[in-house]
Amino acid sequence: MVPFKFIHTADLHLDSQFKGISGLSEGIRSFLRESTFAALEQLIRLAISQQVDFIVISGDVYDAKDSSLQAQLRFQEALDRLGDHGIRVYIIHGNHDPLDSPRMTTAKKEHVHVFGPEFERVTAFRRQDHRPVAVIGGISYPTAKVMDNTSLRFRRDKDQSLFHIALLHANVDGDPAHETYSPCTRQDLTETGYDYWALGHIHKRQILQESPYIVYPGNIQGRSIRETGAKGCYVVEVDEAGTVHMRFHELDAVRWCHETLPIDGLAGEEAFQQQVENRLQSIGSDGPDRMSVVRFVLTGRGPLHEKLEDGRAAEGLLHELHRKAIRIAAETGGCEGLVWVESFEIRSGPWLDREVLLQEDSFLGELLRYGRQAREEQSIRDDIYRRALDPLMASRELRKLLNETDDEEQAGWLDRAEELAMLLLAGHGEEGGGPNED
Repeated sequence: MVPFKFIHTADLHLDSQFKGISGLSEGIRSFLRESTFAALEQLIRLAISQQVDFIVISGDVYDAKDSSLQAQLRFQEALDRLGDHGIRVYIIHGNHDPLDSPRMTTAKKEHVHVFGPEFERVTAFRRQDHRPVAVIGGISYPTAKVMDNTSLRFRRDKDQSLFHIALLHANVDGDPAHETYSPCTRQDLTETGYDYWALGHIHKRQILQESPYIVYPGNIQGRSIRETGAKGCYVVEVDEAGTVHMRFHELDAVRWCHETLPIDGLAGEEAFQQQVENRLQSIGSDGPDRMSVVRFVLTGRGPLHEKLEDGRAAEGLLHELHRKAIRIAAETGGCEGLVWVESFEIRSGPWLDREVLLQEDSFLGELLRYGRQAREEQSIRDDIYRRALDPLMASRELRKLLNETDDEEQAGWLDRAEELAMLLLAGHGEEGGGPNED
């Protein structure tokens, strides 16, 4: 087999709107909006520096509902630069940029292949000597909602000597956090005989399987606090034996993250503010070339909890942190290294001896023991969530929001429910509202 190298990317969502962030200055807002283009620029530079033979893009280059002319022009410019370096591009369209969505008319580019609404295969060649190296199969969404299993249309080419790559925008194994478009299973993909499934649609980077490779690269730029961690693409090398070697490369200009901040031992607001400032400095030092957006999750127990619970202390600090961030961005003329606090999430509690309560022969003790068991056993957690959330599932809007929650958020619900139970049942509720000692 002829060795070759390619990039697998997906879900560029160029010029799409950022969600759940407010209080920004115009300069910071502009930086955020430009970040998807900055990630695209990093992608092009990576492709050129790595001297890849081609790039595969597995859907959702744009958001059709607000696909700007600027996004389309920037993407066309990026394609032209790749062509100047002899790098071919293979593209499918997904649910956010289906073939019937409005877009500007452009001349066909010889080095760019866009797959149509029916399955097709093309041969990819090595850049330096034009030797055939891979068969690439793909299919684009004709409309925004594709509900049938399009993976069943893929068929391996008769030429067994070439590596086979499949481009598919799909929800594999029913990820509940995303719409179930083009639903399929890993078994469906494996049975086609393809060597590498270049997936799009799910924004969380994950390698579902290695034989064959079934890969979500995630999106290239996070756009909300739900899309945390490093975002980028995979550089994939295939050697003479057909063995796959993969390396993830970061592309994001703005990184979203959750930071846990324990309040144990903090006596008051000044100590809390200092701990937040120290953590912000550390986050900024870790990412001097990008902007960071952080949600602080406050945990632990202590006297500070009561001051945090009413929201005023956290709200006041948040306002001051935003003011300072806006001033720094204005003074430096940029947002690289800047840390913006998205919010404070209160998961802390008042000081209580949890271990003593766990041993009590009481309703609260039994409740805490059940909570501990739920953390250890997935089936119990699932049953709790099902019984609590079933009444809300009748609403389409609520169902969509609930399906987008991840394990961390659901664990937070369990923590807060337990904290509330301890607060009320242990006598730390509203004044006069807790059980008395008579």
